[in-house]
Amino acid sequence: MATVSSLLADHVSLQVRSVDRIFLAGYVPRLQCDGQLVTFLNQRAGGTIPSPAMLGKIGDAYVEQINAFAKAREIPVVRFAKGDVKEDVARPHMQQAEREGRSGVVMLGVAQEKAWAWRGWRDGGRDEHPHFKFARQTVFVNHHYWYIFDPDWGPSFIKTNAYAPYPLWVYLNGHEWAKRQAAREGIQFTPLDNGFRACDHPERLAGICDSLSEQDIFRFSDRWMRTLPSPFTAAHTIA
Repeated sequence: MATVSSLLADHVSLQVRSVDRIFLAGYVPRLQCDGQLVTFLNQRAGGTIPSPAMLGKIGDAYVEQINAFAKAREIPVVRFAKGDVKEDVARPHMQQAEREGRSGVVMLGVAQEKAWAWRGWRDGGRDEHPHFKFARQTVFVNHHYWYIFDPDWGPSFIKTNAYAPYPLWVYLNGHEWAKRQAAREGIQFTPLDNGFRACDHPERLAGICDSLSEQDIFRFSDRWMRTLPSPFTAAHTIA
């Protein structure tokens, strides 16, 4: 009796091992406890009392940067509706960028989602020198999805929000990275939506897939973190 493995062996014409989807969560180490948050606010306060209102001002300024960035570059802004499949909404923008041979932010998506953010309130002290307390709480806030067609990675996105501790999420696809490296080397292949159907040099393709490393991810992150708006000014960047 034929087994599944034997049946597949008769029909598989290409077999390579590659990283599929990559999800990364980024955070600022020095904003993970209340004491570090107060130090950060002290730096930003410039001699005034660090209060929860400062968090709102930083967030509002960041959103203004985002809106100005999108307007200046004529980036489409889409507010996701309940039930939207975000990848489907962004796909036409990605496909258009690929057809036109251009890279960059192709769409900015906005969705209200749950986050774990710092909130503050008054906890005693005189009116002229009030004391404030800070704690992490669950909130529903706008998240910004930066849909990027990257020269090395193709379709990708970075998600941010305007609330301390200012987390970010990165989505990449190793198959898409391998496709672009293979094309640069002149390797002919038939792509799938998420992989390869056929290739004229499978050994070379396998070598490309094996060569993907954390350095390629770091280069992507560095490129776009330097390009996109940030809630941190150059004078107060936190390591």
